[in-house]
Amino acid sequence: MKRNDKKFLYVFLCILVFFCGCATMYGIVRYIPINVTKNVTKLEKDVTVTDTGIADAVEKVYDAVVVVGTYKNDTLTQSGTGFIYEKKDNTYYLLTNYHVIEGGTKVKVTLTNGEILEVSIVGVNEYADIAVLSFESNNEYTIAEVGNSKDLRVGDTSFAVGAPIASNYSWTVTRGIISGKDRLVEVSDNVVSVLQTDTSINSGNSGGPLCNSNGQVIGINSLKLVSSGIEGMGFAIPIEDAVSTAEGIISGTPKENPYIGIGMANISDIINPSSMDALRLYYEFADNIEKSKVTSGVGITSVEKNSAAEKAGIKVGDIIVKINDTEITSRAYLRYNLYKYNIGDTVKVKLYRDGDEKEVEVKLGKKTEETS
Repeated sequence: MKRNDKKFLYVFLCILVFFCGCATMYGIVRYIPINVTKNVTKLEKDVTVTDTGIADAVEKVYDAVVVVGTYKNDTLTQSGTGFIYEKKDNTYYLLTNYHVIEGGTKVKVTLTNGEILEVSIVGVNEYADIAVLSFESNNEYTIAEVGNSKDLRVGDTSFAVGAPIASNYSWTVTRGIISGKDRLVEVSDNVVSVLQTDTSINSGNSGGPLCNSNGQVIGINSLKLVSSGIEGMGFAIPIEDAVSTAEGIISGTPKENPYIGIGMANISDIINPSSMDALRLYYEFADNIEKSKVTSGVGITSVEKNSAAEKAGIKVGDIIVKINDTEITSRAYLRYNLYKYNIGDTVKVKLYRDGDEKEVEVKLGKKTEETS
């Protein structure tokens, strides 16, 4: 074999071996699993997570919150919460619920620094469940910043500061969200328009502030619905309503609610009597109920002499079902809708008498003239 031929054959074999090797490696990688151990150098970094939550907002209002103790004959009868909301000259004014001080002859408040002060009752509005307290001092105390509940959105953060259960847990802070606005809740024969929150509100929180995430007071914690089927439903009086009521009390010009001078009974209670009085009323209203086929409304049990009701021609045995265009289902809702108007206003009242539908106009009167 010539030298050139040998050289050619050598080159050819090298190329052949190279491609065969490539083909073999491809087959191994393609069809045979291979475990590959990879060394990775990981750079670890120390991280400190700081979440102050709403601590700054809580600090703004915390020292303005007080524990309210109500006494009768020097005996503590009940306690709740309140807060300092205003200062005029050397007089500090506090807000709380009327039901926190109801029936008391003396009220004391405890501040966060442990100081106990006897306070004066400036005035109350039972229907609005608002009480205004005051004390005079040359010392400087924290005053809560009043916010605006109208700008709230459902889902906004809210928190409460108060004394739930007992004074051992005073100034407890709970956090939640605004669950609803303009809720109408019927309590103790009254209807109130309130904010709804899932912020934990327990016995003793009444009268304390409900605040937004800026630490501004947006409501006064007032009540909670409690049952085996209800959890996380707390209610607060909007701060605008509370302050408006308080300013009227402080200035000596509280809003007078109109009265029409009637005795009332819920038709729903009469239809399903649970007492002798309700059973007696059932027989008095049975004929009108059967003929008008009503299942709710307000039955008139008495009419004051010379009252707005008597002047309008309302009689005992009538069943009121509507004021202007608003349905009336109970005494509580009658008061709630009636109190939207002013003394001297005229309202149209739809009622049933002996099964016949009637409409009368009532010019609303004053409490000093008749009672309702």
